[in-house]
Amino acid sequence: MAVNTTAAPGVWGAIWQGITRSTSGFVGLCLVIGVLLFSFVGPLIIDHHNPTDVTAIWGPITSEHWLGTNHQGKDTFTQLVLGGREPILVGFAAALITVAIAVVLGGVAGYVRGRVDHFLLQLTDVTMTIPFIVLMLVIASFYSTSSPLVVSFIIGLVTWPYLMRSIRAQVLTLREREFVEAARLQDLGTARILFVEVLPNMAGYIFINFIIAVTNAIYAVVGMYLLGLLPSTSDNWGLMIQQAWNNNAFLLPQAAPFLIAPMVMIMLFQIGLVTMTRSLEQALNPRLRDR
Repeated sequence: MAVNTTAAPGVWGAIWQGITRSTSGFVGLCLVIGVLLFSFVGPLIIDHHNPTDVTAIWGPITSEHWLGTNHQGKDTFTQLVLGGREPILVGFAAALITVAIAVVLGGVAGYVRGRVDHFLLQLTDVTMTIPFIVLMLVIASFYSTSSPLVVSFIIGLVTWPYLMRSIRAQVLTLREREFVEAARLQDLGTARILFVEVLPNMAGYIFINFIIAVTNAIYAVVGMYLLGLLPSTSDNWGLMIQQAWNNNAFLLPQAAPFLIAPMVMIMLFQIGLVTMTRSLEQALNPRLRDR
């Protein structure tokens, strides 16, 4: 059954209608909100004190330890609640950096054309030819830090080229429209035409790609923690998976919650984002809206 709602005017109204028009989109929204509440409100409720207990290493699930304990005797559920904030924040920040770079460079390349377009395309080609994981390894080796901002910058720095080409292609189409030609006749200036007239007409497309960039960034940051590239002093889901792997948790049945729980949280959040994105694409893409 579809979830009915009153459409609000403008882009945000279309976004809300797109998410709630179908059951899958609404379920995806609920999953995302649930994981966000778990990760950001949960730490405000639970007790952060999670001491090491060598007598309770890899303890079973009990009323006191809902998901058992880890290799240090710490409560797994407490670590799970405290571990979601960092990868989610890094994911959103990295996606914001990715989209900002792609939109600016893609917009300028597609609208200005000429030598600027040629130079930016060459820069994109060079970046795309470097293997993603190798580039992350090199950058992370020079900037070995636990700062979420630096981690976001590293991921955003290597994930913008593909979106940049898509933005450029969209701008190449829009620059030939009548409203852009009218803006040129009024001599409004390149910057104003691009950022006030052209790019706002791509708001839906940019927003959808931002959500996709969030999912990719979260996978990237979890992978970097899993490979041990990003030392961290705080709990996070990627670090939990790395610790589980390093301590052979996959060989111990009682250690399964410590390994599986962060993977399930990441999976639920990603499924929620993906189903939201599919519903949004149907709402914001005129060619798919009536299907």
